[in-house]
Amino acid sequence: MQAADVVVVGGGIVGLATAWQTLRQRPDTRLLLLEKEEGLGRHQTSHNSGVLHTGVYYTPGSLKARNCVAGRRAMVEFCREHGVAFEVCGKVIVATHEAELPRLDRLHERATANGVRCVMIGPERLAEIEPHAAGLQALHVPEAGIADFPAVAHKLADLIRSAGGEVHTGVRVTRIREDAGQIAVETTKGGFAGKKLVSCAGLHADRVTRLSGRKSPAKIVPFRGEYYEFVADAPRLCHNLIYPVPDPSFPFLGVHLTRTIEGPIHVGPNAVLALAREGYTRSTVRPRDLLESLTYPGFLRLAFKYWRTGAGEMRRSASKSAFVRALQRLVPEVRGEHLAPAPAGVRAQAVRPDGNIVDDFLIVETDRMLHVLNAPSPAATASLSIGAAVAEKLIQR
Repeated sequence: MQAADVVVVGGGIVGLATAWQTLRQRPDTRLLLLEKEEGLGRHQTSHNSGVLHTGVYYTPGSLKARNCVAGRRAMVEFCREHGVAFEVCGKVIVATHEAELPRLDRLHERATANGVRCVMIGPERLAEIEPHAAGLQALHVPEAGIADFPAVAHKLADLIRSAGGEVHTGVRVTRIREDAGQIAVETTKGGFAGKKLVSCAGLHADRVTRLSGRKSPAKIVPFRGEYYEFVADAPRLCHNLIYPVPDPSFPFLGVHLTRTIEGPIHVGPNAVLALAREGYTRSTVRPRDLLESLTYPGFLRLAFKYWRTGAGEMRRSASKSAFVRALQRLVPEVRGEHLAPAPAGVRAQAVRPDGNIVDDFLIVETDRMLHVLNAPSPAATASLSIGAAVAEKLIQR
């Protein structure tokens, strides 16, 4: 059995950032990182919009707000230092109807409370920043940007190895137990042991928590985010990032347009229930995953509460024309022929048994273990800050 001081379960950007920050804070730590896939960052890390969020949307004082603001600064510095592609290009959050103006005002207040630099602008200034966007008013957030998060993940792995840590891929955890003052981790490739354990298992975070014998206070419900992208010869209708005013009661930001670090413009997502925890296509069905979602009282209560919003998401999923109509609220010149399907992502969203979405980052703690149970967007942006905070908790223990 291979032994270490700290075992990290999960090779996405949050797990990698946690491992690296642990080694930075305590260089003599013997550290092992275990990832079930054959490569790193295969799921949420490489299936997201690539946006560097600023902290506009999150409740002041929350873990999301604090870690997003600090994490964006840390991520920009990291990318600059290590030669990872990024760009601070700015974004606009656009109100297209009178009813959205009070919500935009509240968003401005929230952003200001979180220390985010932003300014309210009118149609004239909006036309200068995004000539093809239409709106009554917009919030301009100049510090938002885009980054190559998969490249960040691989750079973190290199730094972990350089600092003496070990990164093992193709290793799926099957059981976690406390044994003789240490954590014994059984896997498909033998046993590992550590004095402390951190799990950052993303789409399987609740299952890994349960493998350790701990009850999870919420279940992961997977939502597939479906995207289109502009075809090569489509007109350049988006310069950088164009977002709608979000529904404050729903965890998704609505259909938006984002320039990616590779260049193409992605639009979306629709948010629909995924038929598997790693269900990136409509045809990917895992009966166990689907049954677990459909029989979970928390999901059923959530679906009942948001049935109208969910119906709209499913309609846009089934109908490209309905999707285009939603997009035309922001950019009226968009046409269906401008868009082609793009790869989807799956969001690991923790839902409590009462049907409430876990709105903040959530960490379940025991004496020897820390389980990062809920870390959806903006976790990629905030990963270095989250990793530093978790590492500090480990070292204090």
